[in-house]
Amino acid sequence: MTEVSFHFNVADRLSYACRLLRKAMRKGAKVAVVASTPTLTALDRVLWTFEPTEFVPHVRLAPGAVPATRLRATPIWLLEAAADAPDRDVLLNLAQDVPAGFERFDRVIEIVSANDTERATGRERWKHYASRGYPITRHQASPDA
Repeated sequence: MTEVSFHFNVADRLSYACRLLRKAMRKGAKVAVVASTPTLTALDRVLWTFEPTEFVPHVRLAPGAVPATRLRATPIWLLEAAADAPDRDVLLNLAQDVPAGFERFDRVIEIVSANDTERATGRERWKHYASRGYPITRHQASPDA
């Protein structure tokens, strides 16, 4: 069964996502990041710049696109739909809704900021997973995270 982790009260969701993605990459995980187009554009930019001496390999895929053979080994895929990531282990959801097909992943990570709107949509996603019996873990981000 898919394990769901919520990270709450994150000060900067994109920077936090970059650190999580770097950690996942170092552990050899294959991660799909699902978000809206503007969020994916911003995350793509931040992944190139968040650490001056490091690079987090990632590829941005258009809806319905199949990555070229040479890009399939890239550990992090940025997508608008979870269904476009058939062979990923982890789903990082930066969207406002529960992604369709999330149950195909071993793990789902949700990042929720202290923003009232994000907290409200985060609660709705929590309720969705809980009502279906998925195990949920809660992580409280440090104030500077």
